[in-house]
Amino acid sequence: FIREPRRLPIVLSPEEVARLLDAAPGLKYKAALSVAYGAGLRAAEVVSLKVCDIDSTRMVIRVEQGKGRKDRYVMLSPHLLELLRAWWRQARPRGWLFPGRDPVQPLTTRQLNRACHAAAQMAEIGKPVSLHTLRHSFATHLLEQKTDIRVIQVLLGHKKLDTTALYTR
Repeated sequence: FIREPRRLPIVLSPEEVARLLDAAPGLKYKAALSVAYGAGLRAAEVVSLKVCDIDSTRMVIRVEQGKGRKDRYVMLSPHLLELLRAWWRQARPRGWLFPGRDPVQPLTTRQLNRACHAAAQMAEIGKPVSLHTLRHSFATHLLEQKTDIRVIQVLLGHKKLDTTALYTR
């Protein structure tokens, strides 16, 4: 069994990210995709967020039981907070930050991925975009701003620095 070499992740430019987010189908999806990019979260982490996980006093988002069953805090920008407040004012979600069709259940990762693909198509981005592309773009843009790789490692919730180092290529 021969392992294929790892392909480099697709990364969007900041302008492409902005176009994609602006093309999101509705405020809920714009907010959810913005959280994925603005905090570098995985799809499962975005849909698992609860309203109480947004800490506007400390300007952090609590990611409960992310990959590896670890809790962590990620940054919350003022711009992202305003977008989340607009979403909250519109929908008044109670439990889940991004409820699904049945408000008792969260949005599914499949629904979120479909919204991401639809937004990429509407924004006319020619690259194969997935929700994980937003996470890779988040990490790459931080690296380009000279953020220490160990800080990025913590924000992404990686156990090994080697995993984070993939973004340096």
